[in-house]
Amino acid sequence: MSVRPNSAASRDIAYHLHPYTNARKNEVEGSLILDRGEGVYVIDDQGNRYLEALAGLWCAGLGFSEKRLVEAATKQMAKLPYYHSFAQRTATPVVDLAEKIVQITPPQLTKVFFANSGSEANDTAMKMVWYYNNALGRPEKKKIISRIKGYHGVTIAAASLSAMPYVQADFDVPIANVIHTGCPHHYRFAQAGESEEDFVDRLARELEELIVQEGPDTVAAFIGEPLQGAGGVLVPPQGYWQKIQAVLKKYDVLLIADEVITGFGRTGNLFGCETFGIKPDMMTVAKQLSGAYMPISAVLVSDPIYQAIADNSAKRGNFGHGYTYSAHPVAAAVALETLKIYEERDIVGHVRAMAPLLQDGLRRFAGHPLVGEVRGIGLIAAVELVADKAAKTPFDPLGKVGGYFAARAQAHGVIFRNLGDTIACCPPMIISAAEIAELLAGFGKALDETAAWVAEEGLAEVA
Repeated sequence: MSVRPNSAASRDIAYHLHPYTNARKNEVEGSLILDRGEGVYVIDDQGNRYLEALAGLWCAGLGFSEKRLVEAATKQMAKLPYYHSFAQRTATPVVDLAEKIVQITPPQLTKVFFANSGSEANDTAMKMVWYYNNALGRPEKKKIISRIKGYHGVTIAAASLSAMPYVQADFDVPIANVIHTGCPHHYRFAQAGESEEDFVDRLARELEELIVQEGPDTVAAFIGEPLQGAGGVLVPPQGYWQKIQAVLKKYDVLLIADEVITGFGRTGNLFGCETFGIKPDMMTVAKQLSGAYMPISAVLVSDPIYQAIADNSAKRGNFGHGYTYSAHPVAAAVALETLKIYEERDIVGHVRAMAPLLQDGLRRFAGHPLVGEVRGIGLIAAVELVADKAAKTPFDPLGKVGGYFAARAQAHGVIFRNLGDTIACCPPMIISAAEIAELLAGFGKALDETAAWVAEEGLAEVA
């Protein structure tokens, strides 16, 4: 990619430090500059059109040109562009949104706290757990368990929960009181000859052993995504969540469901908790809450947690937590309209109708020599590329082959995301059958070109 002088790309290189980007590589190559969106497509500043197969960052569920969301934001900006929810004040759309969210989420969740991102929501959930146990006179019960390859954000606390090296390396995390347990990915972490059922039993047993080793009186909560998104779209084996929940209940450990990616229809149900039979004490949501048109997230809590927080806030004079933009009225208005659209257009039903086309379509590549595993549910999936199919050997260095694939797919007009040689796919939930066919065609072209390149470079034997 050549960077023209005085272009948007050259100015971006001069002034913009990107997240999740190799800064030196960006200095040489520059970035793709997107200019506008149309449905499931984004168009760059040169007029090139791309099918966005990851919905941005797992979030643009209604695509990139939903006029009703623009109108909802415009109307609210003209009426009340900003207010806060501190000190017994709030705005009308926030009241409506809180009521709606509590109505559609699991019935045991009775109160909602608003933040601005998934990271902030999970950071808030962690603080709430600590506050709750202090309120109950249990100052030692503070440890939070997350899973290897779990992703929960990048604030200091959330990055501590996100058990992946690239999130934690050189940032001096994890902080104290965060511990990690096994990842429910049978393909990568099962022992030789271990069935899925035996694998699940072992993970549950190891979790129990960890809690006992740490001391049940010190372990406060377990946080997990219904399926692990940024860790590689890792769908848990059948029975996993039931056995994990039994262990948590035995030792009075709260369950926080991170629905930041899976919430609002992505898995073929309104929430991943319904898909996998999870009954959380707390839930975090973001991303598709507003279709990604405005930054907003939320933490839902059960009544026992709320009551303890409320009692302690009375004791302390207030609940000393919140953000300037918590429950921003414009974001709340857009989120409320988003939820109306999901209902009116039966987006969950549409996801269920389109899911077989995506899942079966990607599984047609399972026999390809570079494909180790195809996995997914609803409209979220991943294809893991490997150097040796039989031995499940990853490429070395990890990420190089997946990066090449993503570049070739982009050249064919489809944007995927490479997660260490796992190609993630999570298109806008409005995607049509014809657009899924286009996505799959781009995937196939990129995969064949990647196989040819791998053979030329001698990175693997490609039969």
